[in-house]
Amino acid sequence: MTRALILGGTADASLLAAEIARAGIGAVYSYGGRTRAPADQPLPTRIGGFGGVSGLADYIRRESITHVIDATHPFAAEMSRNAVEACAETGAPLIALERAPWTRAPGDNWIETRDVNAAVAALPDVPTNVFVAIGRQHIAPFASKPQHTYTLRFVDPPEAPLPFAADVIVSRGPFTLPSELEMLRTRGIAWIVARNSGGDGARAKIDAARMLGLPVVMISRPQLPERPRVESVAEIMQWLGHSTRLGA
Repeated sequence: MTRALILGGTADASLLAAEIARAGIGAVYSYGGRTRAPADQPLPTRIGGFGGVSGLADYIRRESITHVIDATHPFAAEMSRNAVEACAETGAPLIALERAPWTRAPGDNWIETRDVNAAVAALPDVPTNVFVAIGRQHIAPFASKPQHTYTLRFVDPPEAPLPFAADVIVSRGPFTLPSELEMLRTRGIAWIVARNSGGDGARAKIDAARMLGLPVVMISRPQLPERPRVESVAEIMQWLGHSTRLGA
C-alpha cells in the first residue's frame, strides 16, 4: 500500500497534497515549521524538523513510508540533502517536485550571485532604497551595509528585533504585477535582492523590475545532490502510479 511523505511548504506542495487527497492515496504532509500559520492541508499534517538524516530515516521506517516527495522551497538545501541521504539509507524512492528557475528576459538587469553574502557585496556603497525578498532567516548579512534604506517582506511578522533598521511588509503571495509596480514606485525602490525561486507566485517583482529598469541582485540556487526531479504535479502522480485529475 502506498504511503507517501510530502516534504512541503510551497504552493506546488499544496497543489500536490490536494491531488493526492482526491486520488485517495495514503500520505502525510510535513511542514518544516518556519511559517507560524501554515496553510491547512487535506492530508494528515506534521510540523517541525525530523532531527537530521537519522531522524528522517527513523520516521520513514516507523511510519512505513513507501515514497518521499521533496516539494520544499528550492533554497531549503539542508532538508533536500537530508532527504537524499535518508532515502538512500532506507531504500525509500525519492523524487523532487521542483519548479524551473527564472531565466533572463530581454530588458532584465540581473547581477547573479552565489549566496546572500555575495548579494550584499553586490549592492552599491552609495545609500539607496533596497527591497529584500529572501526570507527572514537570511537577512543578517545586510547589516554590514546599514547606509541603505531597506524594505523587507515576510510571510510572518518578525519575532525578534531586526539586525538593522528596515520597513517590514507582512504579506503572503502570490503577488500581482500591478501591486508590485505600485509598491516599488511608492517606496522609491532602486535595487531588488531576490532568490531565484522560480514559479509564478513571486515572479511579479522580477517583471516589475524589468518594466522599471531596476537592477536585481539574483541569488542562485544552492547545489544539491543528484536526484530524480520533475516540474509538475501530474508527473508526480504518474510516478506514484496514479492518473491525475487536476481541477476536478
